[in-house]
Amino acid sequence: MKALREQLLQTTRKLIELGLNRGTSGNVSVRDSNGFLVTPSGITAETMTLRDLVWMDFDGHAEGDRAPSSEWRFHRDILQRRPEVAAVVHAHSMFATTLACMRREIPPFHYMIALAGGDSIRCAPYALFGTQVLSDAALEALEGRKACLLANHGMIAVGRDLDDALAVAVEVETLSEQYWRALQAGGPVLLTEQEMTEAIEQFKGYGRWKRG
Repeated sequence: MKALREQLLQTTRKLIELGLNRGTSGNVSVRDSNGFLVTPSGITAETMTLRDLVWMDFDGHAEGDRAPSSEWRFHRDILQRRPEVAAVVHAHSMFATTLACMRREIPPFHYMIALAGGDSIRCAPYALFGTQVLSDAALEALEGRKACLLANHGMIAVGRDLDDALAVAVEVETLSEQYWRALQAGGPVLLTEQEMTEAIEQFKGYGRWKRG
């Protein structure tokens, strides 16, 4: 349990170091046996301690000295509905949030979109933060995907572990900046459905050495 808490705290601080979150914005969770650990509400990553992290079960009961993040519902629901997911990162990063405030999904302007699991990164409809309505919207936008934007809010990235979820979040922010810059220059040329299908298939073996 302590090792997992240390990893969660490290990931939370890494999001600040990378500029993906600032102040008390954003939150992170990781699966832990029959429940999950989630970052607390209203505490900066710099002052957060292992003791501040909150354990919750999938019925929404919390254990700890602090209140869980106000967004615990979508952390719980994603981990409960997606057994292949073990970690969830929520960030208010600059470019992903900019696009989210425009309520724009990220289309297939670059093959790296496939890293998020499909031919686009969807933008979930706006809903008040911390609500079940927001969680439901996020789950729908994440269907078959590892990332989505939340309208007028930020982004969610998921992964098989904390490192994977963080890597997805970093890539989504990079893609968001590239897409935003392309829009300023008149808009990108989008890849075709066939080109994206090929990219998605290629990513199934990404990082694996194919012996000849």
